[in-house]
Amino acid sequence: MSNPRNGDTKPPCLPRNGLVKIPTQPNGLGSASITKGTPAVKNRLCQPSSVPAILSPALAHRSDLPIPSLASPLSLATLASVSSPPGASLVGLNTSEGSEQPSPERLPSSPSERQLAVDEKILNRLFWYFSACEKCVLAQVCKAWRRVLYQPKFWVGLTPVLHTKELYNILPGGEKEFVSLQGFAVRGFDGFCLVGVSDLDICEFIDNYPLSKKGVKSISLKRSTITDAGLEVMLEQMQGVVRLELSGCNDFTEAGLWSSLNARITALSVSDCINVADDAIAAISQLLPNLTELNLQAYHVTDTALAYFTAKQGYTTHTLRLNSCWEITNHGVVNMVHSLPNLSVLSLSGCSKVTDDGVELVAENLRKLRSLDLSWCPRITDMALEYIACDLHKLEELVLDRCVRITDTGLSYLSTMSSLRSLYLRWCCQVQDFGLKHLLGMSSLRLLSLAGCPLLTTTGLSGLVQLQELEELELTNCPGATPELFKYFSQHLPCCMVIE
Repeated sequence: MSNPRNGDTKPPCLPRNGLVKIPTQPNGLGSASITKGTPAVKNRLCQPSSVPAILSPALAHRSDLPIPSLASPLSLATLASVSSPPGASLVGLNTSEGSEQPSPERLPSSPSERQLAVDEKILNRLFWYFSACEKCVLAQVCKAWRRVLYQPKFWVGLTPVLHTKELYNILPGGEKEFVSLQGFAVRGFDGFCLVGVSDLDICEFIDNYPLSKKGVKSISLKRSTITDAGLEVMLEQMQGVVRLELSGCNDFTEAGLWSSLNARITALSVSDCINVADDAIAAISQLLPNLTELNLQAYHVTDTALAYFTAKQGYTTHTLRLNSCWEITNHGVVNMVHSLPNLSVLSLSGCSKVTDDGVELVAENLRKLRSLDLSWCPRITDMALEYIACDLHKLEELVLDRCVRITDTGLSYLSTMSSLRSLYLRWCCQVQDFGLKHLLGMSSLRLLSLAGCPLLTTTGLSGLVQLQELEELELTNCPGATPELFKYFSQHLPCCMVIE
């Protein structure tokens, strides 16, 4: 972040999906984006567009470490002589975007310091302290730094996002040339998100990415015009793919899924694809015996589809997310709990026809659940929370956003759950101060969201200081959350991040 002493303004936060823009590089890599493969609950870090020159507070108080000028980089010789505390953030290297060598006035002054600046042992340790965005910039400082930073270990868990317009360079004659993806291959990326691509674009990607045939494990297509033929060719050629996501792809059909899905796929996400209905679930259940995770957002899937899963999937599948499947009712829940008894993560978010009876079926039959999402289920009442509290003793996360019929009585049931770590009550409009008192004895709670709860007052919220183990408290759009309350929390919950 910017240092307030030099007058810089606070940089804008990254988007919630954690996208990081890679600057254009002189080696023909083009530009792309990188996103975290496993997103956190929120992306809370603000990242500048370039690497700032600032020491972390953890090192600023070290008397044996000279504070460098804000206009000059932190000497690597100094860093080499100081043992950094665990978790400390080292940020202190300004670079000019696209430059191949540092400017002469910023080079280390002595031969020993110049040697340290390219010492691979030191760099291998130092570069772990930088974010993905900063690593992209630092890789352009010099060839030695790029050689170290392009090791695959620095990019694990990150997924490049390539838009169709970024896949081609326009030649002087107006012809298009596919960009070089060699830089991605050197860093060992095994997952890609392709946005707005066609069948031809996917074929070009397969032909030009050296690791596409065996090395790509995860592929995501968003807002793309891929057809049945393109989907079949992609999964036939990219034989290493085990995770597949199709979002906003409206040109493939259920017949395409029947002809292309391969038994090696273990995780599948399908959302906003208008041609997906019950037959698509039949294809998934019959062609993917090793499925461990299914994320489905489809408006035309009915209760019948949830009876298609086989005994093999009942043993292997541990995650099922049915988001905005409007046609699913309690009958579908019956089919699901008998077909997939080993679920540990279940989402029925937006399944507006599911009632308390459906939740009772879940609680009685899916005792291994650790995460349950019932957000945007308007028929859920306090009775459902009683079923959950009585039977789901391993539950760690419960999402009840927009469950508008939940009251303080329901929270009294939840207060008996000793394993619950995350509780989301966003826009639960009947929750009042009295209900919060039931939560004050839940020492296991680490995350609590009360965003948009209109009846909570400053007095009721102030009692949350009793939850000393709380790590995150969300009070966005909460009328009772005043500036004085936030100041009070900063004094009495110093280890808790309060989101205003």
